[in-house]
Amino acid sequence: MHKIALAAQRVLSAPRWPDEIGTEVWEALRGEAFRVLATQKALRGFINTTILAHEDFSSALTAHLARKLGDRYLSPERLEDVIREATANNPELIETGLRDLMAALARDPAADSYLTPFLYYKGYHALQWQRISHWLWNNRQKDIARFLQNRMSEVFAVDIHPAVPIGRGVFIDHATGVVIGETATIGNDVSILQNVTLGGTGKEQGDRHPKIGDGVLLSVGAKVLGNITVGARAKVGAGSIVLKEVPPCATVAGIPARVVGWCRDVVVAPGLSMDQSLPEPDYTI
Repeated sequence: MHKIALAAQRVLSAPRWPDEIGTEVWEALRGEAFRVLATQKALRGFINTTILAHEDFSSALTAHLARKLGDRYLSPERLEDVIREATANNPELIETGLRDLMAALARDPAADSYLTPFLYYKGYHALQWQRISHWLWNNRQKDIARFLQNRMSEVFAVDIHPAVPIGRGVFIDHATGVVIGETATIGNDVSILQNVTLGGTGKEQGDRHPKIGDGVLLSVGAKVLGNITVGARAKVGAGSIVLKEVPPCATVAGIPARVVGWCRDVVVAPGLSMDQSLPEPDYTI
């Protein structure tokens, strides 16, 4: 892990969020943008519009997200107004946007700078739009929240219900095919890979979706179904189907999933380490 990613991971673990962190991230983004301009002249207009034309992180993120989802029904300019309303009433949305960006840098070895996930990671973009939609949902603007959910599904291939509360420092890697149902909840420092589903088991009503604890890793293609809890620091193996409660610190895998290991001696939570490997089986064939 490179030095910037290590620094990002250390900051993510801090409960307080000093204003200086936002300034440092923004200065790093601008520095990275100037380095791109020095070698990639074809991207001059794009880099100027997305980064260098703005005074701070909030302004740049607002404009970039709005351009991603703007269409003939809701223009980028109108969507910027929607985002500004949400962030003015809940400034924590900017902090969570910073934390999510740092999480992407810290956990994805393909992210070589803050600029890469900020500009190009649709998992990051979808997560920020879901946070805005969640604010709208909770403030009697459910129709526009649903509109944005639909647009996110069309543009990012990610379908997260706006009612879902999501903790800080969350990373959605690759993101294609991620589906998260209405009554799910997601804790802090969770990592979710492509084709993960947090869904129901049928046509039941009410509270019917999974509850994901802090520090959980949901590996590629994992399906967690029903109103069940995946305990803190648990790991769900790739391609697994989880139909029962997952204890804290357990590693589960299989169809249906069963406990195949424990992380009690692991210092770093699976959601932070991104280690999808499973313990060796205790038998041979």
